[in-house]
Amino acid sequence: MMSADEQGSTGSMYWDGTAAPTRPHVDGGVSDVVVVGGGISGLCTALLLARAGRQVVLLEAARVGALASGRNTGKVSLLQGTKLSRLLNHHPQAVAAAYVEGNREGVAWLARFCEDHGVTHERRDAVTFAATADEVGRAESERRAALELGVPVTWRESLDVPFEVHGAVVLADQLQLDPAALVAALAAELERHGGRIAEDSRVVDVSWGRDPEVRTADGRAFGSRHLVLATGTPILDRGLYFAKLEPRRSYLLAYRGADELPGMMLSAGSTTYSLRDAPGGTLLVGGAGHVVGRGGSELARLDELRSWAETTFPGIVETHAWSAQDYASHDGIPYVGGFPRGCGRVQVATGYDKWGLSNGVGAALRIAGRILGSRPSWARPLERRITRPAAAASVVRRNVETGAVATAALARAVAHPVSPAEESDRGDVGRVGCDPRPVGVADGRAVRAVCTHLGGTLRWNDVEGSWDCPLHGSRFTEDGEVIEGPAVNPLSPAG
Repeated sequence: MMSADEQGSTGSMYWDGTAAPTRPHVDGGVSDVVVVGGGISGLCTALLLARAGRQVVLLEAARVGALASGRNTGKVSLLQGTKLSRLLNHHPQAVAAAYVEGNREGVAWLARFCEDHGVTHERRDAVTFAATADEVGRAESERRAALELGVPVTWRESLDVPFEVHGAVVLADQLQLDPAALVAALAAELERHGGRIAEDSRVVDVSWGRDPEVRTADGRAFGSRHLVLATGTPILDRGLYFAKLEPRRSYLLAYRGADELPGMMLSAGSTTYSLRDAPGGTLLVGGAGHVVGRGGSELARLDELRSWAETTFPGIVETHAWSAQDYASHDGIPYVGGFPRGCGRVQVATGYDKWGLSNGVGAALRIAGRILGSRPSWARPLERRITRPAAAASVVRRNVETGAVATAALARAVAHPVSPAEESDRGDVGRVGCDPRPVGVADGRAVRAVCTHLGGTLRWNDVEGSWDCPLHGSRFTEDGEVIEGPAVNPLSPAG
């Protein structure tokens, strides 16, 4: 079972044995730019601005790279599963082409940075493969879309792997890297250029005015001319991003004892398998994705992924298991740019749909360019994108599904109240109570299992030992502290 503590070194192999540097306390005050979020987007944005001579403070709720940026597959590629064909279904060709160009710059920027700063990385082929005959059409659609958008892919009928492949799209000379090493190098380079990093600094409020000011949970205030919100999902409800984003968790298993793969692989079907190898004879197998807080037992999903991996690669030995959370926008294009009614002083970056390494750098280039007055040319079509009806309908679908989840939870609460005796008998099972004020118990700790964002009834995550909100993806530790999501306040104690 994975650790519930995602606030530092956890089950991720990337952080195994890595000691985080001790950073000095940062008092409140005024600077040119405040960046909220210590992932790839926030670190890259802060670094680009610091290199340009701006005074920058970066605020991170836990440790830099603690969440998705330090826990992902480490794949950096223009070929992103079936992403390109889906973009062409939802957008004009110019918008999809601009997305590709932004990712191309992101890949190139990361490659240069890794070379210059000794970050572990390798050049590898990226592969989207059809695992069944039914998936061939999706793979072929991706090949056609990639070629239309200027991505020089090729087609292979088969691959030398121990599982069925019915055809594959291949893009040469992409990048795989160690995301934790990347995060550490970005942070060090930011500090070298005078940027300050304040860890353990959860932002809980923003004062809106000509110059925005943020406040942390411990009462410090940071004012600035420009504010960048580079958290997984924006912590402010003003832009209603929580209603336009779909929060998804997926899982990664690390093994030793497997042969080298022909590239970074991702299946084209609705059941997704992500594979790559890493130095030292390591195999990474990812998948089992689901909307946060929905779809039954996380442990059952992880065990299904584990069973597939160990059946497909006999003799491999598991070394690590972990997960990460990412957010998908309603139309497949990240939300990057000015925050609604932010007077041009507040920027936001989110919605990378599991491709945050290249997209995160692209977002940083756009935001830093906007602040410095030199936006990249490919940014304009993305800012003026007009989505087709199918993409707009996805916003409606997601919110209808969210409403159905909330309604079902309320109906269960009314129909099946839980007595105090039943609550006390639960022990460390961690099941959320079903009375109108549900109580969650884990390892003897009792909290009111109601999300502090918009009141969703939380579900116990039986893999990570956390309380997860099925409405908008907020997550809390077993004793109620915020892990991630739009929520900023901890859970209330039971009683």
